[in-house]
Amino acid sequence: METTAAFRGLSCTACGAETDGTADRCPDCGGVLVGDYDTQALTPADLPDAPGPGRFEPLRPFARAETVSIGEGATPLVPVPDLADELGVGAAYVKDEGRNPTGALADRKLSLAVTAATQRGTERVLTPSTGNGAQASAAYAARAGVDSKGFVPSRCPFLNKAMVNVHGGDMRVVEGRYDDAVAAFDDATDEADDDWASVAPGHPFRIEGATGVAFEIAAELDWAVPDAVVHPTGHGETIVGLERGFAAAEASGLTDAAPRLYAAQPETTAAVADAAREGETEPVTVERPDTIVGPLEVPEPAAGAAALTALDRTGGDGVAVPDKEILQGAVDGCEMGPETGATGGTAVAGARALAERDAFAADDTVVLVNPVAGSKEADLLRSHLMSQGI
Repeated sequence: METTAAFRGLSCTACGAETDGTADRCPDCGGVLVGDYDTQALTPADLPDAPGPGRFEPLRPFARAETVSIGEGATPLVPVPDLADELGVGAAYVKDEGRNPTGALADRKLSLAVTAATQRGTERVLTPSTGNGAQASAAYAARAGVDSKGFVPSRCPFLNKAMVNVHGGDMRVVEGRYDDAVAAFDDATDEADDDWASVAPGHPFRIEGATGVAFEIAAELDWAVPDAVVHPTGHGETIVGLERGFAAAEASGLTDAAPRLYAAQPETTAAVADAAREGETEPVTVERPDTIVGPLEVPEPAAGAAALTALDRTGGDGVAVPDKEILQGAVDGCEMGPETGATGGTAVAGARALAERDAFAADDTVVLVNPVAGSKEADLLRSHLMSQGI
């Protein structure tokens, strides 16, 4: 593969084994792989004058010219003073990932995962998805000139299904929930030819794509990192990417610290959050996942163990919140800051629960990540308001 000079290959988060950039999981133990870099000392002046993730090329696996991109990244960090007052902290911000091209943070991940796949010469990328990942995969595959196929559960939102097709992607709608879509994906890939590549959750370059969120947060705060970041968590790969991104910024000298990370999840699907609260190193599979927040209804997180390690390294934690509080958090989030859907409402509800646990200090700067555009989940919020007679 054509990578940046800094990128040395991949290393396993579980056993430490090193491998090249062509593996999806550790060949020794099956653990999650992350990028291994020869990090050089940097100052902000050393970074390229480029928009979006391309500005951080010295800390990324692919050069801007080699990256499959449709303008992802460079999302705003929006101050939310009313939320800061409510949480009792010095400042609060929302990193609004809903501004990405297909309306989700998944764009950052699939940009690099599809880049890696096409550099291997693949003709088709495949992924199971709750919805947003399949849509992003179709969009970036179309940009790269390769085929795509998503495996989604029947409850996947119509908007995602429609846009997969609009982007020219193939799709299999599987009766049931996300784990049924994963089973169908596994069966299909067992029988597939050699011209395909998986870009499924837990893919190392999906994790690398998430590091850009950390770089941008730090840059937008003039390289003074926040004290805490609250992220709505499904598979845990963004938690891993955030920890890796903030650690890389610190190692390069761009920052002098890293924030605490908090994984917020619906209480009925809280494999990572519950394990973190209990001090476990492995998430326990959720037998009957059932949350209104479809993107987070993940019973067996693909990067769960690696996410727990990341939370522990940063001194963070997990927080599980009920759907009712998530929906109210989304509505309140829309009133206080950028348009927020149920997925982003999980961060609002999570931050409120963390504040009640005294997780934040009075002078803390807290960043909430909004992973999905509110307009993609408008029906959930409208139903919530109607149930209240509004």
